[in-house]
Amino acid sequence: MSAYLAELLGTMILVLLGDGVVANVVLKQTKGNNGGWIVITAGWGLAVAIAVYCTNAISGAHLNPAVTLGLASIGKFGWNDVPGYIGAQIAGGFLGGVLVWLAYLPHWPVTESKGDKLAVFSTGPAVRHTPGNLICEAIGTAMLMIGLLAILSPANLLPNSGWDKGFAPAIVGMLVGAIGLSLGGPTGYAINPARDLGPRLAHFVLPIPGKGNSDWGYSWIPVVGPIIGGIGGALIYKVIW
Repeated sequence: MSAYLAELLGTMILVLLGDGVVANVVLKQTKGNNGGWIVITAGWGLAVAIAVYCTNAISGAHLNPAVTLGLASIGKFGWNDVPGYIGAQIAGGFLGGVLVWLAYLPHWPVTESKGDKLAVFSTGPAVRHTPGNLICEAIGTAMLMIGLLAILSPANLLPNSGWDKGFAPAIVGMLVGAIGLSLGGPTGYAINPARDLGPRLAHFVLPIPGKGNSDWGYSWIPVVGPIIGGIGGALIYKVIW
């Protein structure tokens, strides 16, 4: 399997399980309806861990344009592969959104809220405040980048243990869960342009009964904020640690 295909499939799995838990909580007449924020953050953390396990050995499991750009900015990833990785990640996010739509097919007509339907696919602010929303996404993604680099730091690896391959994806999932619990309240913590833009495109094109608009006016924030945070977090880690 090529690295590009791995990034596509990994991001698809990430969105299928991540947006899937949101659908289970917010759509009507599901088994998990009204499960709450703890269920969503736990589901997203597990989604990230599983997606990383599936692709880490093939592509490095970036699964996030902000991670790809952050690694490239500090010389840990080649710039020549950046466009292919990002294209694959966004395509994977779109396909993951389509699969969630199919998995919850009977629940779209019985869910009245247009906002809840959009929330399955993409993030949105609790309070619409452009500077604050952008800053929150940047901070959350910077924490993601710093955490990723720390988890994989040689100083945190046991010699010849192989723990980084066996346990690191699970720790990354815990990191995403922690970010969701601590920093997810203002914006829903996209911290990943592909996780937001790809499924948002799926929402835009899919024949979802009673859906509203895809909130394109907000859509740049979960793209630009994570990119700023991903690059900033990588540079901060390189300078300080």
